[in-house]
Amino acid sequence: MKKITVDALGQQCPIPVVKATRALNEMTEPGTLEVLVDNEIAVQNLQRMASGRHLTAKAEKLGEGRFSVTVEVADPSAGAAVLEEPELSCTPDARGDFLVAVDTDVMGRGSDELGKTLMKGFLFAVSQLPVLPKTMLFYNGGAHLTVEGSACLEDLKNLEAQGVEILTCGTCLNHYGLTDKLAVGGVTNMYTIVEKLAGAGKVVKP
Repeated sequence: MKKITVDALGQQCPIPVVKATRALNEMTEPGTLEVLVDNEIAVQNLQRMASGRHLTAKAEKLGEGRFSVTVEVADPSAGAAVLEEPELSCTPDARGDFLVAVDTDVMGRGSDELGKTLMKGFLFAVSQLPVLPKTMLFYNGGAHLTVEGSACLEDLKNLEAQGVEILTCGTCLNHYGLTDKLAVGGVTNMYTIVEKLAGAGKVVKP
């Protein structure tokens, strides 16, 4: 499978989408298109563009001000046939005035095995909301979800790439011996956790 990389770092809307669209149109064989951008708006617009072609775009935050959007193309001709013009937005989407607080790595009581599956489904569902949360807090057992080996990392990185602030309690990471394993978002403290909870218009807990 051929991999094409489009460097759109430092380029403003709608240039990243224009470059990505041109690259997709020129693909004649199955492969992967990776687009490098430096802002969340470009990530969102690239995802809309991919959706218009019935393709899936995976976003990943590579570092501060650096994002990768990857599109898998199995059949270039089919993608072109269903092409729809994406609705581009060159201004930041307003985040919903709500916060998601996760204090465990399982959802509900009963079976922990089922609870882990439900939690993964919950976080994926959050990533698909039309209006995303401003912040997601992970503390106590929830700290296990943001570290290496977590089954939820892909969804959380996708959320982070779209501008969602992801914070994990530093004391909790230390307690579980996970301080060096954090794989998405940043480390926070109890003062900030209380501040974020108090300032949120609504708090959602799984």
